[in-house]
Amino acid sequence: MDAWIDLFRTAWPVLLQGTLYTLLFAVISMVLGLALGFLVALVRVARVPALAQLAAFYVSAMRGTPLLVQIFVIYYGLPGIGIEFDPVTAGVLALTLNVGAYLSESMRGGIAGVDRGQWDAGLSLGLGWWQTMRFVVAPQALRLAVPSLSNSLISLIKDTSLVSVITVTELMLATKEVIAQTFQPLPLYLAAAAIYWVLSASFEQVQRRVEARLNLSYRR
Repeated sequence: MDAWIDLFRTAWPVLLQGTLYTLLFAVISMVLGLALGFLVALVRVARVPALAQLAAFYVSAMRGTPLLVQIFVIYYGLPGIGIEFDPVTAGVLALTLNVGAYLSESMRGGIAGVDRGQWDAGLSLGLGWWQTMRFVVAPQALRLAVPSLSNSLISLIKDTSLVSVITVTELMLATKEVIAQTFQPLPLYLAAAAIYWVLSASFEQVQRRVEARLNLSYRR
């Protein structure tokens, strides 16, 4: 046990730096993914034929292929046609495109869950389609979609580990680097798992508070 404690003391600075990179990747991808998901959901709800079909294909492609394959395509495949990204940009892009597809379906489901009468009420008051969406439908849809959105965002925390395959030094790659120096895989992988669990559990607590606040506002 003392050997493990000494090992953690030595490895902690590297693991902490990797954790910070993991959080950075997750937050950036979350923000961009939410924006992309909302845009895709709007396109599909608005039912503009060509754009809706393109959005549906994007969602199907992202949800139907492994994230690891998407990372390889963006980082290793696209240079073959002259499009090249550094590892960090490629990782953020892959995570954003992937989570954006899942978030768009959550948002679309939330919008579909709002009673049709809310649309009719907004339009009868003279609001346009976009104004009705923004002021009447979207706030209610957000309340309905929060649990599903949060699940996707929590999964994103764990999915950041996959960008280690393109030499991005997030938590998983940082752990592997320490293992290569210490030859102690079990305690270090357990430490990495514990950090991922703490991050995920923290986001779950945030989800519950946001959900409770939205429900309270809705009841009022």
